[in-house]
Amino acid sequence: MAAYIIGGNIVTAVAAAPTTLAEDEILIGSAEQIEASNLTRSQLAEIWNGLPGKHQISRFENRKAAARRLWAAFQELPLPSEMAIPLAGPRPGSKQATVIELLTRPEGATVAEVMDATGWQPHTVRGLFAGALKKKHRLTVISAKEDRGRVYRVIDAVPA
Repeated sequence: MAAYIIGGNIVTAVAAAPTTLAEDEILIGSAEQIEASNLTRSQLAEIWNGLPGKHQISRFENRKAAARRLWAAFQELPLPSEMAIPLAGPRPGSKQATVIELLTRPEGATVAEVMDATGWQPHTVRGLFAGALKKKHRLTVISAKEDRGRVYRVIDAVPA
């Protein structure tokens, strides 16, 4: 049976429960868990509005109706194995793959080193760390202040 990860207003179907979740994520396995969650009715409406093909609403009338409708909608979401594009990671040879290689080295990489390797601006590099690496690829990016500046490392990447 599938489970669903709610992160903000984005819902992701997963075939098996992950071992770790980000701080802002909730693992859902039933309508009862949606109803028992700490999500407000307005947050539940935002989640509904983020689902594909659903008409926009401002709020749900009550938590029970929200949980029932959301659970039914979640079950329509495709599992990763049913999706056409694999979610394994970035394309080999892409700039994202290059950045992951830099960050998985024992010495890690600074924003400046990633900028040199990719030609990106600093805000683009930091956006990649927070967006694609942490949220999309679910990698754990850590940073530490060292002699050469703030150094970033990926600690749970699977080598390609």
